[in-house]
Amino acid sequence: MRVRQFTAAATALLLAASLGGCSDSPAPVRPPAPERPVPGATASTGDVRSANRIDVADGGVLRWAVDQVPATLNVYQPAATADSALLAHALYPSLFRPDEHGRPVPDPDYLASAESTPPGQQPQVVTYRLNPQAVWSDGTPLSVADFTAQRAALAGHDPAYEGGHLAGYDAIDTIAEGADPREIKVTFRRPYAEWQSLFGPLYPAAETARAASFNRALTGGAHLTAGPYTVSQYNAEDGRVTVGRNPRWWGDRPKIDRIDFLATPPERRLDDLDQERLDIAPLTAAVDRAVPAASSGSPSAAAAPPAAAPEAAALALKWAESLPDVTVHRAAAPSLTQLTVNAARGPLTDPALRLALGRAVDRRRIAEAALGPLGLPGAPLGSHLLAGDQEGYRDNSAAAGKADVAQLLDGAGWKRPNGGTRVKDGKELSLSLLVPAGSVTAKRTADALTANLAESGIAVKPVTAPTDTFVKDHLAAGDFDLALFSWPAGPSPASQQRAAYAKPRPDADGTVKSGTNYARSGTEEIDRLFDRAAAELDPAARLDLLQEADVRIWQLGHSVPLYQRPELVGVRTGVVGAGAWGFGWPRFQDIGWSG
Repeated sequence: MRVRQFTAAATALLLAASLGGCSDSPAPVRPPAPERPVPGATASTGDVRSANRIDVADGGVLRWAVDQVPATLNVYQPAATADSALLAHALYPSLFRPDEHGRPVPDPDYLASAESTPPGQQPQVVTYRLNPQAVWSDGTPLSVADFTAQRAALAGHDPAYEGGHLAGYDAIDTIAEGADPREIKVTFRRPYAEWQSLFGPLYPAAETARAASFNRALTGGAHLTAGPYTVSQYNAEDGRVTVGRNPRWWGDRPKIDRIDFLATPPERRLDDLDQERLDIAPLTAAVDRAVPAASSGSPSAAAAPPAAAPEAAALALKWAESLPDVTVHRAAAPSLTQLTVNAARGPLTDPALRLALGRAVDRRRIAEAALGPLGLPGAPLGSHLLAGDQEGYRDNSAAAGKADVAQLLDGAGWKRPNGGTRVKDGKELSLSLLVPAGSVTAKRTADALTANLAESGIAVKPVTAPTDTFVKDHLAAGDFDLALFSWPAGPSPASQQRAAYAKPRPDADGTVKSGTNYARSGTEEIDRLFDRAAAELDPAARLDLLQEADVRIWQLGHSVPLYQRPELVGVRTGVVGAGAWGFGWPRFQDIGWSG
């Protein structure tokens, strides 16, 4: 939902379903954009069929698969999902949008300009100059009232608001009108480097000014919007949300007359594409969980077992690739799959063992095993904080040291006298590996990890857990030795990723709370580096601080980055402006049928 301000529910969704779980909506998505070389970043991994607007036909209907009709379109509410965010991108303003390398760039449909006071100048003041044509669907201009109400709702000062508090809003001191109603001045009580992530999406004051309004489910077509489309039908019972052109839209005229977002379970999507009932369908879960619905056109329906298996997944992918007039778009999603090491359990409480284990993981071998069968390059990750195609990415894995793995394990007291599993004090080095149930990609990863670590004398036993209990009953409870899941990667790593690495701290009663740091290891130094990065207004200095934090995380043996989660999207021939977006999101007004 890039939006990449996550609600707790959305974060848990990504964690539990990270390897092809139950949610497959195309949240965070990347618009088509020209390639620009970025030092330290790989080539963009987005896969979108783009075209000049002049070559896109005017009119028509698109049918787009989503998991379900969202319970709310307010992405800051606990009930928000990836589908909430997808629809919000068509309906609500975001002042900035990420480009193909995750860099926030102003959206000219909403912003004429935006600038912050230079580094070192206090207080920090951000001046937004709004597009003078930008209006809500009742004709009311976007205004300081909308900014003020959203800040009040999300700053965490009033517990009556059920959206929780989001990084950055609590750093705001005042919001005021500038030289005229189209100029908004936001003054911060402390510097906030990732200010571009704020007010995206922006909701009208009518929906956020009072807690009672903010807490209501934002559904249906009776609410103000300010995007290229407006809602014309919102029917949870029929599983359909329909959007049509916004008659007050001031930007490029949307090419499509109407988009039907249809609630379609992953196991039905291949069949619905085959039967021409869908035009755009995220397919990661359909392939990864390998449970296609029976269809006379399906070469895999008869062979697919009830539970996911590599053979069934291969057949499902083959079916997807063979569908007439459908292209399977592939990308590395902005989601970082990692092996998390529980520092509060058993032998892994020893930092020397955690570091040795991290050195033993062959990240390239794991990435190739997980991604190769899906037609994606097996590119290993070398950063805990940035994706491989993100600006500033650097492989910091060398920070874990160059010592021989066997020497590290021997030095930690784990001996291997007979070439089998290592032993210390009469106990074998045997670890559990928590894996999301039903995911073929997770199984491939777990199998490769098990074989890889066995070569160093570390025995690994995969244990599966259902996605609905994966976080609450296992990660949060500390019921694992090693765990496979993903964290989202976004344009604001200093604020968004800090909680995953924050040092666990005791409550007043002495109970240590790990929060979302499921590895349960951290240091004061890492916390300070994140805090300094979040307040550093100089982009180069901020990136240096993030790199230093990543180095310290490697040296801590907290976790091992493995690869970016795969993203597969089926798109009907003739549809342009759609595919696997990765970091950004669709530019809805440009999506259409080729002329």
